[in-house]
Amino acid sequence: MSDYKALQEAVLKGDIKTALEQTQKAIDAKDVARDVLDNGLIPAMDEMGDRFAKGVAFVPQMLRAAKTMQECVKLLQPLFAEGDITSKGKVLIGTVKGDLHDIGKNLVAMMLEGAGFTIVDIGVDVSPDKFVEKVKETNPDIVGMSALLSTTMPAMPETIEALKTAGLRDNIKIMIGGAPVTEKYATQIEADSYASDAGSAVAKAKELLGIS
Repeated sequence: MSDYKALQEAVLKGDIKTALEQTQKAIDAKDVARDVLDNGLIPAMDEMGDRFAKGVAFVPQMLRAAKTMQECVKLLQPLFAEGDITSKGKVLIGTVKGDLHDIGKNLVAMMLEGAGFTIVDIGVDVSPDKFVEKVKETNPDIVGMSALLSTTMPAMPETIEALKTAGLRDNIKIMIGGAPVTEKYATQIEADSYASDAGSAVAKAKELLGIS
């Protein structure tokens, strides 16, 4: 098996060209695609999440690293055997009704995808009814809701109520986040978890599903 240090470094730097060269090198060396993902790409994104949580990396670096990983995964895609990629879980994510902000949500989605979760991104300004409809349609493990405005935060408990009414609440975990959102608010509206940033969202999602 190849040493993936150079690949990890390239992902952390957001150096797409070098990362793709290193991925191709691993492919040429007949490495198993799953190994490249598990030992090269995912640890790099875990490290980026740690750096972000510690305040030594910022949103632009995180976006570049996630983009670099996505490009490498595209290169590996044809080599994955049937059932080779086992998703850690499915996350349905959206910004709540009345809120059009998507940078935070997109970053959380990228980080979760980088960590091996399947993402269903339903966009911005998502009504409680739309959340309900999409939960029925996609059967996720976690529903992630984001709000960047304090004025749109009430849409979060409204969505939770709508999921309860539809009889779906007990089958899913609910994680919320966004600048004005707090741990206290999450407890108050009976969400299962609160993530303060994209790096911690990955740790919280794993925690919710009891995986390492």
